[in-house]
Amino acid sequence: MRTGTLVVALGERRYRVERPWGDLPAGPVSDVTVDSRGHVFVILRWDPLSDTTSPRVIELSPEGERLAAWGEKLIADSHMLAAAPDDRLFIVDRDVHEVVICRSNGERIGGLGKRYAPLEPFNHPTDVAITPKGEIYVSDGYAGHSVHRFSPDGRLLRSWGSLGEEPGQFVNPHAVWVMSDGRVVIVDRENNRLQVFTPDGDLLDVWTGFRKPMDVWGDADDNLYVTDLVPTLAMLAPDGRRLGRCRPVLNGAHGIWGDKQGRLYLAEPNPSRLTRLTPID
Repeated sequence: MRTGTLVVALGERRYRVERPWGDLPAGPVSDVTVDSRGHVFVILRWDPLSDTTSPRVIELSPEGERLAAWGEKLIADSHMLAAAPDDRLFIVDRDVHEVVICRSNGERIGGLGKRYAPLEPFNHPTDVAITPKGEIYVSDGYAGHSVHRFSPDGRLLRSWGSLGEEPGQFVNPHAVWVMSDGRVVIVDRENNRLQVFTPDGDLLDVWTGFRKPMDVWGDADDNLYVTDLVPTLAMLAPDGRRLGRCRPVLNGAHGIWGDKQGRLYLAEPNPSRLTRLTPID
């Protein structure tokens, strides 16, 4: 290992810090996801009223080579995204109140919510998660303080949440992840906690010890990785026990995702770039 390499630890795991990683254009990085091929998709967040020409989505190869750039005619205010098990991309178009569904080449094939129409049902949504069975969960955070559950064909099944600081309430549900047993984990950012629910919205647990958590991603063993604005990256066991904590970025990662090789990708808005953590044997 060369002199000057940064190494961070999450419990017994060690990672090499690689930053900036990937051939990204200049622009405000907001989130990242990885599809089944290992292709990395990064979204850039531009002001939808002043910049309608810059690409919103950048596709990178597993080696970081830029493969495509698109989305300026598809997405207005890109906030978060997720790759579904079938490699469809779900992109949260926050300020137009829609989750756009598209193929990996940018071809639109559907959507959730009514575009440019608040409260139908979204009110500035934040994040989206798709289960292996195809159900979709959307955290409706900036003004909606709620969570929505959809069927695989896009029917709204249930919504829950209210504004507040009590258990089960939200100020800003900023991110969502669904575990393999169906538990729904919500990043309740301004309340500095994660809340865990059943698929029907019944509160199971509240996990604290974060400072404005931003995003959450889970691996195949249901370990959870949580970014916050300390800034730290925390690793949690499936029951919420803290397994490790590190500081792999300068000012906090807005988004996180992992790949099949155990590498973690962190979307940093400031300075705007992608950081990759690669496991060290």
